[in-house]
Amino acid sequence: METETAHSLIFVRMISFENTEIAFAGKSDSDLKWSYRLFKILGKQWMVRLGSSMTRFALALRLPIKGIVKKTIFRQFCGGENITECEPKIAQLQKFNIGTILDYSVEGKEEETDFDFTRDEIIATIDKAASSQGIPFSVFKPTGLCRVDLLEKANDLSAKLTEAERTELSRALARVNQICAKAHSLGVPVLIDAEDFCYQDVIDRMAKEMMASYNNERAIVYNTAQMYRHDRLAFLKQCLIDAQEGSYFCGIKLVRGAYMEKERERAIEGNYTSPIQKDKESTDRDYDEALKFLTAHMEQFYLCAGTHNEKSSLLLTELLKEKGIAKNDKRVYFAQLLGMSDHLSYNLAHEGYNVAKYVPYGPVREVMPYLIRRAQENTSVSGQTGRELGLIIRERKRRKHSKKS
Repeated sequence: METETAHSLIFVRMISFENTEIAFAGKSDSDLKWSYRLFKILGKQWMVRLGSSMTRFALALRLPIKGIVKKTIFRQFCGGENITECEPKIAQLQKFNIGTILDYSVEGKEEETDFDFTRDEIIATIDKAASSQGIPFSVFKPTGLCRVDLLEKANDLSAKLTEAERTELSRALARVNQICAKAHSLGVPVLIDAEDFCYQDVIDRMAKEMMASYNNERAIVYNTAQMYRHDRLAFLKQCLIDAQEGSYFCGIKLVRGAYMEKERERAIEGNYTSPIQKDKESTDRDYDEALKFLTAHMEQFYLCAGTHNEKSSLLLTELLKEKGIAKNDKRVYFAQLLGMSDHLSYNLAHEGYNVAKYVPYGPVREVMPYLIRRAQENTSVSGQTGRELGLIIRERKRRKHSKKS
């Protein structure tokens, strides 16, 4: 089996995420000033709540707010409205050895024509990745290719689908296969994003089938494990067994998770045991245990570690060193969202690790649900906005002092 391990990079020191000169090397003074103002706003919950409500109201009335949105929060967290508009961001990140993961972030569609359009857009990102050194992955959300209600029903193996539903589900699975087949033919790894608990099982089955078909030589298809679920360590161990028995490589994108409060509320409403960890400490523990497990079995796994957590990022660098895995081994990537945690992305890339940024794109009106989630996340996640602000303030002071001296 191919390992793709390169031994040319030597570990000489522990990485630091405190170097703001490196972290913000891609930002001008005016960029930093603008980001400072934005994160000051995101630090005020009442302003985020008010802004989100006003934006939804304006969109519902089709008021002309596109220009305002595009110049503010869209600018921070998105690459553009289409692939072409993302090209300057791709080039800028590539300049600092950071890859781009083009993420078509349109959601909430229900029509077959919309699902076909999304499939074609994902395939376009694969074509773009195949022709660019700066795009190591493509990505898609299964709910962009199939109705949520149908996925939820198909999640239950005992559920009786109607003939029309079986036909519709077959079309959705065909879209997934078309994406994965294209990725395989061009040698572009594709990440399947995780979704809600109530239809994640059917997505896991789908991902397993795609990996068995396309991961025989290396990992092309990656599934996603959300470690805020208390069953995901066991899931990863089963993934290893399945990959060994099926003689394929298992691609895993590891994240903490994105739907915690919704999942807990849904479990209460549905009168079933919550799939979510009891506290953040348990999630952090399982995430780090998963890193240890995956790096201990790199003969079978490929890993994309999606995290904004400094401790977990540092742990992964130490595990690579401990296992004798080179920093630039293509089996291991770090990933963060555009507009967040540049102190991780840029410092890791500077030290020679494989790093990529998720770069969402799509029409402004269509990506607003994503942007509102990013605003709320930065407000609600403990310490997130304060950390971003603190680093920006420190770098602005450093630059000011540097110019004086």
